[in-house]
Amino acid sequence: MDDQRDDMDRRLLSALHARAMDQRVAAAARALSWSGEHGALWLAAGLAGAAVDRERRGAWLRATALTAAAHAASMGVKRIVRRPRPAHVVPLVRTAGRHSFPSSHATSAAAAAVAYGALGASVVPPLAAAMCVSRLVVGVHYPSDVAAGAALGALTARLGARWIGAVQ
Repeated sequence: MDDQRDDMDRRLLSALHARAMDQRVAAAARALSWSGEHGALWLAAGLAGAAVDRERRGAWLRATALTAAAHAASMGVKRIVRRPRPAHVVPLVRTAGRHSFPSSHATSAAAAAVAYGALGASVVPPLAAAMCVSRLVVGVHYPSDVAAGAALGALTARLGARWIGAVQ
């Protein structure tokens, strides 16, 4: 069973990575990957939300803290699991680390989608989905890495929804 799952992971990654043959797709995927490094895009978005939406500044700051916490949790899981990055495709970007599982980009993106989405930031979920796909297009994660990261991020943000104050 593990061999079949690993084979499917490799084949799906190869298929999505092949989309980078279109230079526009490759450029967009690289830009998303770069902007999501260490959760930077999502942390900046949360701080911008706090600056613009003064009435809910505290909620935005708590949502930003949850996004950062989700990212930190993914880094901890990476240190435990230590799954190597894909070796059967040539990556289009450099990575901050050697480990692949879970995708920290996907974790912080999904956390932001749930947390900021609860605050009404409707543009975040589609951008978060694009961020997740970008990690496959640039060839630095398996689909299961991205799925696990997204699940971890969404769960972290959902568990903290009451603390954010956006959901009663």
